[in-house]
Amino acid sequence: MTTPETKILLSEAEMPRRWYNIVPDLPSPPPPVLHPGTLQPVGPQDLAPLFPMALIQQEVTTEPYVAIPEEVLDVYRLWRPSPLYRAHRLEKALGTPAKIYYKYEGVSPAGSHKPNTAVPQAFYNAQAGVRRLTTETGAGQWGTALAFACAQFGLACEVWQVRASYDQKPYRKMMIETFGGTVHPSPSEPTEAGRAILAADPDSPGSLGIAISEAVEVAAQHPDTNYALGSVLNHVLLHQTIIGEEALAQLAKVDAVPDVIVGCTGGGSNFAGLAFPFLREKLAGRMSPVIRAVEPASCPSLTKGVYAYDFGDTAGMTPLMKMHTLGHDFIPDPIHAGGLRYHGMSPLISHVYELGLIEAVAKSQKECFEAGVTFARSEGIIPAPEPTHALAACVEEALRCRETGEEKTILTALCGHGLLDLPAYGKFLGGEMEDHELSGEAIAAAMAALPRV
Repeated sequence: MTTPETKILLSEAEMPRRWYNIVPDLPSPPPPVLHPGTLQPVGPQDLAPLFPMALIQQEVTTEPYVAIPEEVLDVYRLWRPSPLYRAHRLEKALGTPAKIYYKYEGVSPAGSHKPNTAVPQAFYNAQAGVRRLTTETGAGQWGTALAFACAQFGLACEVWQVRASYDQKPYRKMMIETFGGTVHPSPSEPTEAGRAILAADPDSPGSLGIAISEAVEVAAQHPDTNYALGSVLNHVLLHQTIIGEEALAQLAKVDAVPDVIVGCTGGGSNFAGLAFPFLREKLAGRMSPVIRAVEPASCPSLTKGVYAYDFGDTAGMTPLMKMHTLGHDFIPDPIHAGGLRYHGMSPLISHVYELGLIEAVAKSQKECFEAGVTFARSEGIIPAPEPTHALAACVEEALRCRETGEEKTILTALCGHGLLDLPAYGKFLGGEMEDHELSGEAIAAAMAALPRV
């Protein structure tokens, strides 16, 4: 039997009107982004060939809040505020005394959290007179979101999708094209970066780093074109904090305070979007949750990478960012959670991790899909492969509560549905899925190419 707190909603009037910037609340500021040639901190003009000035200002702002433009709010209203659910049936299936809540971002037009930043990025670029945006995408959720956002503001959209995911998820390509975007498998022939990779390895499965290089290359060559990034950078994480701000208000409606907050992490946008508003409350002494990032064992930048300056792309075209990295030329195994196959972690999340404000664990994909199936059979939503990582950690915590009798409150973000990821579930259910554990030798080899800073 359901209870009044099974589905917790906010009215449109209660939707947040501003994004939250965690930087001024941190004990120390994050390290600066460096120009790869001079090794000096980059200035606004260094980023101007890729981003409009409004986004550059958000990238470096020290203000705690940024107002959301009305034009962005108007598009957000198509699906926001998103629902927060109490997972009663999952709790019962696990036999746990814990309370599990999940913020469901699969209700967006793209089926994930990605439009939270795609919409403002498209808006600010259109406002600046840009006519086309280029981008990379892993699982295809970001490319789908940006194609949708560009359609709202009359922009063209060109997407480079990691080859492994392009082959695994053909319906993402169709969805991007339906929204008006153009899709290339990456690495691709149209770019110099792509041709170089293909010359070395014609069967390359690609990586987000390679796809970024291709999208940046094209944007840099055309004055009417800018680049848009779906994760990693500060302004992207800023836009995603609408998730956590809504969750705070929703939990307050049922007098719930989380003891554990869990989020999947690839580049970091979903995790930061959920966690940063709660970390603000923790830093202010108003609550004290454990905040846990969960990454794939095959691409464990936080748990096995080094904290160092590195390029955000494979070809070395981006500025140098200090982050937890596996090396910019690292190519992960083609796991099904394509959105988590990035060599580096957001510099801001990496900094927060170095400060000891969050913890991190890595999970293998079979354990994650097992949690995804358990969730689907109890809650009725098939999760995307990415949030199954967070669900695996939630299940682990809930079972720990079953053993200890602790009645903890667990919060996670179900950052997208898996309706276009059913072939991956088919592999798992058919016993064909393999786990990929990153070896020490592979890590050492990837680190050899780190820039000397």
